[in-house]
Amino acid sequence: MVAAAFVGTVALGTGVGVWASSDGGGGKPQAGARQSSAGRPAGTGADPGQAATEPASPRPTRSYPLSDAPRTIPAVRSHTPARGPGWQPQRGGRVVVGDAALADEGRLTAEELGLTYAGESDDVRAGDVRLALGGGGGNPESYTLTVRDGRVDISGPGEAGVFYGTRTLKQEVRGGGTAPEGVVRDQPAKPVRGFMLDIARKPFSASWIEDRIRELGDLKYNELGLHFSDDQAFRIESAGHPEIVSEDHLSKAEVKRIVALAESRHITVVPEIDSPGHLGAVIAAHPDLQLRNANGVATRGAVDISKPAAAQLVDDLLNEYAGLFPGGRWHLGGDEYQALTVRDPQASYPQLAAAARQAYGAGGTVADLATGWLNDRAATVRAHDRTPRAWNDGFFRGTSVRPADDLQVAYWTGKEIGARPPVEYLDAGRKVLNYNDEFLYYVLGQPQTFVYPTGERIYEQWNPRVLRGTSAVPARYDGQILGGSFAVWCDIANAQTEEQVAAGIRMPLRATVQKLWDPGEPPLTWADFRKLADRLG
Repeated sequence: MVAAAFVGTVALGTGVGVWASSDGGGGKPQAGARQSSAGRPAGTGADPGQAATEPASPRPTRSYPLSDAPRTIPAVRSHTPARGPGWQPQRGGRVVVGDAALADEGRLTAEELGLTYAGESDDVRAGDVRLALGGGGGNPESYTLTVRDGRVDISGPGEAGVFYGTRTLKQEVRGGGTAPEGVVRDQPAKPVRGFMLDIARKPFSASWIEDRIRELGDLKYNELGLHFSDDQAFRIESAGHPEIVSEDHLSKAEVKRIVALAESRHITVVPEIDSPGHLGAVIAAHPDLQLRNANGVATRGAVDISKPAAAQLVDDLLNEYAGLFPGGRWHLGGDEYQALTVRDPQASYPQLAAAARQAYGAGGTVADLATGWLNDRAATVRAHDRTPRAWNDGFFRGTSVRPADDLQVAYWTGKEIGARPPVEYLDAGRKVLNYNDEFLYYVLGQPQTFVYPTGERIYEQWNPRVLRGTSAVPARYDGQILGGSFAVWCDIANAQTEEQVAAGIRMPLRATVQKLWDPGEPPLTWADFRKLADRLG
């Protein structure tokens, strides 16, 4: 008697399973075959009271269509489909690790999926998720995720890659209940995938920042920039210079918790103390350091870089916070130094011109002095094994002093006075990070010409080579572009609440990481991408 057909939804990405009679008969049903309460294959019509000598009905087997690629944000780069039921978290399932270094990833994954964390184990059980280091010496952020035989295996050459594999698994389960059968091989196109937050102009609570870290981690971001010093405020506790700290600030204990949470998600926190401009909060406590022009008029936010005490104070802060932020990157700022926005800096600021000639000879200029300042601050953080970066308008044409070779360019605009097109930095061999203000700047209150960026525009028109405006630099420079960062600036601090900021950046963050993970044509339309984001939460 032919077994009755049975059709049921198996999983997101695995389609439907079908019961059918086996060709040869007599074979045992495959694992997971639907059984009747009497223990026989459902739909055979056999009577348990019949004699055992009657011919046995053909036993059914189950067939599956080839699985579909998982739907995740960012999309996986490669999926090899297979036939099978996929994987779902089940009671009694475990997360095991092949290396003690993956204990944090294992515990987090077990907690999120409702499984038991079983530590290091070599035994193999159905229902398990196994995390392991290995699989080649390639990109440390790459991973392989295999769903087969009722298990999930996630491996990668580095801990970060294994963590990203667990994020893919989490999204698969959250989006459809089941991780599809087959093999995912995945890695990011760009090594820097960042989110920058201006907490100087607007104080954000530690809990809000921590929520963003969890969001960023699930999206496979790996950098959080904190701009915590500006004209408006200085927002982190300081033991060396408590006089500069604003009343509403983060304690060092809060920052340590933020950094620890970020590290658990393989996110580097990159601090920024912008100088020699944007130091108004520091100047408020040290008015003797404020830059003044030839007429004695104070220059907003700028310190007088001819005064050694200004350099000493900033270096004090850089040295103090190096212990608080252990990541290997540091943002030095360097933008919008007002002394270099006037027609004749040498005439307007004779003390700076004199200091430049003393340091660099008769031809020394204020731009040379500013470049020297940036180089000196780079040396300070380099002594702590940090790689420095600075805004593109902190690099100047025609100076006798060359910016340090390891200074990376955070390219944000071509609108500022003295700003140069991206190819000038790329032609000089510099590594560049994309902060394109045309697409990636979320400026509270939308002052000047800024408008809130939309995820749709980023998703459809931007990629990491679009560094300035809407045009991409030639593909030959792609290797020098390390990645990019979506940035929140709080120029009009009260224009939005924390909750409004979180809602406003939700889709732009997802669109940005999609293009940093894979700059090519996205696999989904924007409408489908947005629906997927809603489903994943």
